[in-house]
Formats: sequence, C-alpha cells, structure tokens
Amino acid sequence: MRTAIYPGTFDPVTNGHLDVLIRAKELFDEVTIAIAADSKKTPLFTLSERMELLLEATKDMPNVKVRVFEGLTVEFARQCGAVAILRGLRALSDFEYEFQLALMNKKIAADIETIFLMTQAEFSFISSSAIKWAASLHAEVSAFVPPHVEKALMSKYASLRTDSNGVD
Repeated sequence: MRTAIYPGTFDPVTNGHLDVLIRAKELFDEVTIAIAADSKKTPLFTLSERMELLLEATKDMPNVKVRVFEGLTVEFARQCGAVAILRGLRALSDFEYEFQLALMNKKIAADIETIFLMTQAEFSFISSSAIKWAASLHAEVSAFVPPHVEKALMSKYASLRTDSNGVD
C-alpha cells in the first residue's frame, strides 16, 4: 500500500488544500493529513478544532486519514509508513521555501520523497492567512473554503470581537 502524508497547519483548511488532496488521493492508496502541532505560526483554531474541520471536509474520502503530529515531518512519515510527503505549491514564491524543506527532509530521510502538486489556477492566490484576514473584516469567504469552515471562521471572529469588547 502506497501511503503519503500531507503536512501543514491547516488553519483553516481551504479549497486550495482540498484541491491538492483530491488529486493526491488518486495517486496514493492512502493519504494522511498531518496537522502540525509544532509551528512558528500562532493559529486561530485549536488543534482539535482544526481536526474537526478537516474530518468534516474529508468525511466522504475513505482513503484519507487526519492525524495530529509533533516533531519532524519525516519521522511522522516513517511512523505512518509513508513513502512520500505531499506539498502544495501556489506560486513561485512557495517553491523556494518548499524546495529548502524538501532538501533537508531528503538529507534526513533519503527513503521518503517529497511530491509537489500545483494547485489549480483558481486557487493559486488562496492562503489561510489571507482568508483569516478577510473573514476578520466580515468579508464573505465562501469561494475559498468549504461552507462549514466559513461558518467556523465567522463564529470564531464573532466570539473574539465579543471577548475583546467585554460584551457577552
């Protein structure tokens, strides 16, 4: 069985992430979405919330699993029996960073390949950060995320506004 992992923070999962996943699950027998617990980023959603959002987004994908991991991506790939690490690319600017990671991962684990998948052109400008920024300003983000993620974003920002205003 050929297994791959698709690591990231997925804060939140976007249609661009899902585009890469849908194509990747056709290339591998199993794909494990690996939600990184260790990140330099400060997430909007908790690990359990990101897990729930991804489980809902992938509920009709039988060969997709969702797990949280800590530590090195290549070590988690080994734990999963993965032969590849999937990385989505949106633009040339993504490639330089991803290429550096891929080279380092290859040095640490020569037996695990990094596979780059380009997003469809319609998703090439989508990033979780941009979506969060737009949602925080009450913009409609339905073209960029699944409906349940849009609902979670709006709910999260509404609660943050309530908390910061001291109003219940």
